[in-house]
Amino acid sequence: MQAPLYTAVEMKDAEAGHDVRELMERAGRAVAEEALRHFPDAQSFGAVCGGGANGGDARIALEALRAAGREADEGLDGDVVIDGLFGTGFHGEPRADASEVIAQMNEAEAHVLSVDLPSGVDADTGEVAGAAVRASVTVTLHAPKVGNVVAPGSFHGGELVVRDIGLEHSISEHALVTTTVLGLIPRKGPGDTKYSASVLVVGGAPGLTGAACLAAEAAFRADAGYVAVAAPADALPVLEARLLEAVKRPLDEVFDAVEKAGALAIGPGLGRDEGRRELVRRLLEETELPAVVDADALFGLEPVRRSAPTVLTPHAGELARLLGVESEWVDAHRFKAVRQAADAFGCTCLLKGSDTLVATPGQGVLVCAGGPPSLATAGTGDVLTGTIAAFLAKGLDARHAAAAGAVACAEAARLGPERGLVASDVVNALPDALDAF
Repeated sequence: MQAPLYTAVEMKDAEAGHDVRELMERAGRAVAEEALRHFPDAQSFGAVCGGGANGGDARIALEALRAAGREADEGLDGDVVIDGLFGTGFHGEPRADASEVIAQMNEAEAHVLSVDLPSGVDADTGEVAGAAVRASVTVTLHAPKVGNVVAPGSFHGGELVVRDIGLEHSISEHALVTTTVLGLIPRKGPGDTKYSASVLVVGGAPGLTGAACLAAEAAFRADAGYVAVAAPADALPVLEARLLEAVKRPLDEVFDAVEKAGALAIGPGLGRDEGRRELVRRLLEETELPAVVDADALFGLEPVRRSAPTVLTPHAGELARLLGVESEWVDAHRFKAVRQAADAFGCTCLLKGSDTLVATPGQGVLVCAGGPPSLATAGTGDVLTGTIAAFLAKGLDARHAAAAGAVACAEAARLGPERGLVASDVVNALPDALDAF
């Protein structure tokens, strides 16, 4: 279900007790093999070599490339340049001289292949504090590092290749979520009824009914047996026309509707006035149901300590408001931001983006990487909310329901068109995505 995702310290611990020279030989040969595999027509290779092990790996790669009959020397001349300037221990902003070298690599006409991470990317967080290499390929050794898969660092790496260098895998604090997480989702059994996994969507104000519809339809397609929508009375005619299978209730009857629910999806199209914020607070404080809190329900949200599984699902702008910072800060510090939110609100926080990050107090971050760019379309966040709510209703804990929801939506999007995908395409593909596992 999870693959190790290493920090710099964890990588150093993995290497402890091994012959350094032998590890460098293996690493250098692996880099050379990948350089030849990715750029078979290249006749000349250059390398920028730092003073640490990363630079040593690059120098050994040059030796292997020369042995393969290619011209290979230190410097920026070559059809391909190997970036061995900084290793996994790099943090912060490069010095001026290193920044200049990075700029020269980025401006060169050659392809760039980075060793472990593009120089300038923080291995532990994916943060980019200053200049950073933009590689065509990154060959990371032993296992992916956090900075390989978390933005903005992930935007610098190009194609990511992981090469084994003979180290034992150990437990890492953080993990990369694989599609096998979908195997955790319980299937309906002979003894189940429609109420065995039931979801109540709270939202759907006039003009915003589509959000509640998408969340409700996604909950059904994620295998909930019963879905109800509590919405303002003047929005109910639209919901009646749009939703066939879901039960519709006026918002002032929401606490009656709660009695049949196994999980709540609060926020899709709810509205942001003071009355709505008070309703969100009451639902979280006065019920013990698992809950997904999204969209309008995140606006003005204050920490509420609950014993029931709870998932917040903000995008960068929403998370910025929750933390009282600018959205640009969240984009630059995604790993730190999602952990701060989880600790501040005492629950699981899922930060949406090209990499989806799932943080829970006291636990490592789960990274759901590789979601298709086609998911960047209106309404997919509502689909995610309904999907996670269904998984919570089926009994998954908050952390794994959030991660499984992100993976399920990504897999469903892959079954749709690469261009022109809309949120309802993801809804309709959810059963096939889930049946594959």
